[in-house]
Amino acid sequence: MQQKQAVPARVRILDAAHELMLTLGLARATTKEIARAAGCSEAALYKYFPSKEDLFIRVLAERLPRLTPLLGALTADPGRRSLEENLTEIARQAALFYEQSFPIAASLYAETQLKRRHDQAMREMGTGPHRPIEGLDAYLRAEQDAGRVGPDADTRTAASLLLGACAQRAFAYDATPDGARPPLDDFARRLARTLLAGIAPSTERAGTA
Repeated sequence: MQQKQAVPARVRILDAAHELMLTLGLARATTKEIARAAGCSEAALYKYFPSKEDLFIRVLAERLPRLTPLLGALTADPGRRSLEENLTEIARQAALFYEQSFPIAASLYAETQLKRRHDQAMREMGTGPHRPIEGLDAYLRAEQDAGRVGPDADTRTAASLLLGACAQRAFAYDATPDGARPPLDDFARRLARTLLAGIAPSTERAGTA
């Protein structure tokens, strides 16, 4: 009988970090608790991840929906599918990303000093919650160069609007009577169409009026 391969320590640490950050929040999920859950020492954890901030970034990149690689791929090849299809997929992945990352990061906002330290660490690592806006802005500018986004469109604001709506979906509906978020696929499709109506070349907007 073939023996099961042991799960590598780095994978166990990421899995444990993901689970504890989801259940306890980023602020309360200590490296000591993460190491214990992963079945390794804290020293072993730091062998793979130099800081808790670095571990958090790796959890976002490797355990949550992969928004950044999607934006990079679309920017490199903007004309592969229709703009509406691309924006719909971006909206879908962004909504999933925020839905899964908010429970992890929300606890930071309850501890001002910790959030400041975390933000500074993110700046030093060259990352942070602004990066998806920059990535989507770059994609929309590539589409602008290709003539599929109007030359007068404010791509940075358009990126902020799309991602802001996706972030709102993650928490703004909890207090509604049924506490239900809008269905993901319908939400993404409608959001993409609404954004497209504002940034498409004027000739296309006139044609759909």
